[in-house]
Amino acid sequence: MRYQIENDIDAAPEAVWAVLADVERWPEWTKSMISVRRLEDGPFGSGSKARVRQPRLPAATYTVTEYEPGRAFDWAAKSPGVTVTGGHYVDPRGDGRATVRLTVDLTGFLAPLVGLFTAKLVRHYIGLEAEGLKRRCEPTP
Repeated sequence: MRYQIENDIDAAPEAVWAVLADVERWPEWTKSMISVRRLEDGPFGSGSKARVRQPRLPAATYTVTEYEPGRAFDWAAKSPGVTVTGGHYVDPRGDGRATVRLTVDLTGFLAPLVGLFTAKLVRHYIGLEAEGLKRRCEPTP
């Protein structure tokens, strides 16, 4: 089960990545997050863990499973019967701007059931994140 959204952002890919990779500051620009707290010191990257609290969802610990500096990261949270994986991708457009793709994948034997009850909320939150990132990164007129 996959949810995905793409958004063009009128900002340099490097600037978009800097905002996206600073996960502890996400609650400043998206209402889909109450708090994000890194669980270790050091640079953010493969193996990094963060405790994420979102409205109407139980707190979860996400671990970065894939990491490409300046370009992409995936992180996953596991609970009995379901794994939630969030994908975050910044693609250069060739004109100095970026396209961001955000994904949420639900896998595991309970994924269809969890998806049935959370689909609307997941779509809402991924939309808030894409819109908030765009507002945060684009220069104000």
